Amino acid sequence: MTTARDRTLTPGEFRATADAIQREVAKVIVGQSEIVRQVLISLVSGGHVLLEGVPGLGKTMMVRTLAETLDLHFSRIQFTPDLMPSDIIGTNIIVEDEHGRRSFRFQEGPVFANLVLADEINRATPKTQSALLEAMQEHTVTISTTIHRLPSPFFVLATQNPIEMEGTYPLPEAQLDRFFFKLHVGYPPANELAEILDRTTSATHAAIEKVANGDLVEQMGELAREVPIASHVREYAVRLLMATHPDQPGAPPIVRQYVRYGSSPRGAQAMILAAKVLALLDGRFNVAFDDLRQVAFPALRHRIILNFQGEAEGITTDRVLEEILRTVPEE
Repeated sequence: MTTARDRTLTPGEFRATADAIQREVAKVIVGQSEIVRQVLISLVSGGHVLLEGVPGLGKTMMVRTLAETLDLHFSRIQFTPDLMPSDIIGTNIIVEDEHGRRSFRFQEGPVFANLVLADEINRATPKTQSALLEAMQEHTVTISTTIHRLPSPFFVLATQNPIEMEGTYPLPEAQLDRFFFKLHVGYPPANELAEILDRTTSATHAAIEKVANGDLVEQMGELAREVPIASHVREYAVRLLMATHPDQPGAPPIVRQYVRYGSSPRGAQAMILAAKVLALLDGRFNVAFDDLRQVAFPALRHRIILNFQGEAEGITTDRVLEEILRTVPEE
């Protein structure tokens, strides 16, 4: 495992480390290779991930396995309706020294970790969900007037059930926007389901090796930011983003009819950073149009807000993005 910070990580070492992480995760997780790849892209980019899918698809197991491959402080928070903000970020407690003097001391919550699994995040109330807002954006926690810095690197990997399921609360738009990617975890095909049954009902368990640490992940992110992007490719990312806004002249008809608000600038930032990581994973040191198209869905789907008509007619943001990618020209 590479730990030195006195030399620059090479593209070859970047790809070798990424491949090693994916191989270790594949020892436990059957299929879902594209989901694992997109989670890795987000982590290298320094972003948070929201994994959505029905219960039992291995979302939590995927995050736990990824944590085992990385030499990072891991913490899990099980979100429930009675969870309070202090249960996440911590609180001031009264302590007494040997002389009987009392004072306040900050007791850190489970958010003080490098990799935080927010399991079933939409089971908690909006008040509790909002406790993560500052942590996800600023990497700090404020208690009274004191600011406490979170460890670096800091990632939130959250799972949620589809919102139409009983006992769930929609995430606030401001919090959704802080997720780098939103990924849909689908049901496995029959051949993968058979392999899942073999692995989970046998007496053998895969041994997971740690293949990277926090320093190495941060080095990978620094290298990714150095990947050049041509001006005409960057302008394509801008056109894709602007096409999500119904009041822009380049917006396709489906956006004008069904979208209330388009993506924030964070959407374009996510697309470009993710495209740079994707280029390195494919062995290239330049961003192509196709890189942006591949990351457009996870980067933008949760940043588009449909209007009442769109929700009533069952329009999805993925369908809107399909039309945007079909109609927005590269040049």
